[in-house]
Amino acid sequence: FRTSSFIYLTDYKSSIFFLPMDNTKRMKLAVYGESCAANLLESKGFRIIATNLHSAYGEVDIIAKQEDTIIFVEVKTRSSSIENALKSVSLRKQQKLVRTAQVFLSKNPEYEDFYTRFDVIAVVVNNHKTEIKHLEEAFLPELL
Repeated sequence: FRTSSFIYLTDYKSSIFFLPMDNTKRMKLAVYGESCAANLLESKGFRIIATNLHSAYGEVDIIAKQEDTIIFVEVKTRSSSIENALKSVSLRKQQKLVRTAQVFLSKNPEYEDFYTRFDVIAVVVNNHKTEIKHLEEAFLPELL
């Protein structure tokens, strides 16, 4: 909802955060996409460990756990196509995700024996329709 120069948005866990009015539509779309992605993962039996984890290297949108695997998820929300969303995860972004994952794992030794995986979830919102594509093992960190 709108008040003065800020917009209040809630994420999928109902915490409130503030966004400046600049880029509001884009930010709402991103929050919506991340909420859709988190709901998809939970419906598949994943447990969400963290969202929007920031490090000096970058951000991971969602960190989830499924059995003995920790999954680092990049969410790309677009109003164009699934292909454009999936292609938008550049090599540089992949490297940032890997470095941020390393920071997370170094600070959370309880996950040191877990397998790790990097997924991309593309969310496309067009004409009031939402399409979601979950690409498991989107890239392998050892190949970067």
